[in-house]
Amino acid sequence: MTNLKDWETVIGLEVHAQIISKSKLFSSASTNFGSEPNTQVSLVDAAMPGMLPVINKDCIEQAIKTGVGLNAKINKFSVFDRKNYFYPDLPQGYQISQFSQPIVGEGYIEIDLKDGSSKKIGITRLHLEQDAGKSVHDIEPSKSYIDLNRSGIALMEIVSEPDIRSSEEAQEYVKKLRSILRYIGTCDGNMEEGSLRCDVNISIRKKKFQSRSLLGENILSELGTRCEIKNVNSIKSIGQAIDYEFRRQFDVINSGNEIIQETRLFDEKKGETRPMRSKEEAHDYRYFPDPDLPPLEIDEEWIDKIKKNLPELPDIKKENLINQYKISSYDAAILVSDKSNVEFFDKIITGNKKRNAKNVVNWIIGELFALLNKNNLDIKDSPIKAEELGELIDYIEDQTISGKIAKNVFDEMFKTKKRPKDIIEKKGLKQITDTGEIESLIDKVLNNNKDKVDEYKSGKEKLFGFFVGQVMQETKGTANPGIVNEILKKKLAN
Repeated sequence: MTNLKDWETVIGLEVHAQIISKSKLFSSASTNFGSEPNTQVSLVDAAMPGMLPVINKDCIEQAIKTGVGLNAKINKFSVFDRKNYFYPDLPQGYQISQFSQPIVGEGYIEIDLKDGSSKKIGITRLHLEQDAGKSVHDIEPSKSYIDLNRSGIALMEIVSEPDIRSSEEAQEYVKKLRSILRYIGTCDGNMEEGSLRCDVNISIRKKKFQSRSLLGENILSELGTRCEIKNVNSIKSIGQAIDYEFRRQFDVINSGNEIIQETRLFDEKKGETRPMRSKEEAHDYRYFPDPDLPPLEIDEEWIDKIKKNLPELPDIKKENLINQYKISSYDAAILVSDKSNVEFFDKIITGNKKRNAKNVVNWIIGELFALLNKNNLDIKDSPIKAEELGELIDYIEDQTISGKIAKNVFDEMFKTKKRPKDIIEKKGLKQITDTGEIESLIDKVLNNNKDKVDEYKSGKEKLFGFFVGQVMQETKGTANPGIVNEILKKKLAN
């Protein structure tokens, strides 16, 4: 018997990212999502005899952009191959892909972890391939239907090194990868629509077996038997699938049995993986260069032009936020994790450069994200716009309202989509800062609670909070807490 803590996961991810392009990889058919079945299919996609593929230059450019974003080597010479297998929704009987000579070689991305540390995850390769169609099994009980709308859509398969050691690292890797793709505009990262899908390769090993990868990370010197979990389509599911599979493989080994190399599926409802098919050590796909497509040759001038026109990437944006606004690395990492987050932040800050950046970050990451998550909303669909949140923060900073009242105003803004000014005025929430008015209210509270005053002066200092509460109750929470505390202390000290 061994202890679970003595073991660790060894994880490599294969992420399939659908390229943002108006037409498919080898045909002019549309790529619009959600169209009627089989309405976006060219003769090439349907594999009609005599139809020849023609490469989409925009898709090549998108792959190069992504390679640059992944700090990877762009291969000036690459080859398209035929990957032979047979499935009903693959009309050609083969997939045009890349094997030994992909368009993008080794690279890396850096992830930020919850403990404040960062880690580099190696990228083995990025290759281009065409997607298959879709088999539909739930229309009739005795028939399956084929929709070829997806057939031929351009995919980038991004393969990581086995540098990932936990479900947290795997989730942060996919988040970071998705963020990079969205920043440079090569994939929308929509996992719900299937434009970003992940295959998880996982084995376990005793922690003592270690060597070094190309990036200097600890990797296996003794490999466990690997299982592949196919088509995991959410960040949450990636974490759950890895945690379940880690425990399952440990239990198998701990009971004296051996792990079977197989392909598995993740059942989101049950939170567990289940066998799909056994997997041999290597597939016999009978790869060979596609005779209809010449080798792809890319000149350095084009690569340099793409690099120059690339937008600011998340890591650079993160460093700029830290240097310019003096916010923490953790806060900056959360902001840049999604392009929409940092755009929301930028709108608030540029609207009034005197605003405290830390306060802005706290309101976005804390209050706003909490309500968005609770209501399953993206920040792009937020009922509270950046300009309105900026106004609310101004009211706090100029002491028009207190932080506590601001949270109530914020909730009202989220529900009603009203501006903070309208809510504050309608409900009479402006903060009382007149020291004379506050002093009169404090005198009233102390006169009405002389017994408590005597108890406080005899040593029950915890009653200070009671007096503050009474004053705030008198003003319905609108008295400035700092002024209340200051005057109360002076009054009670006499």
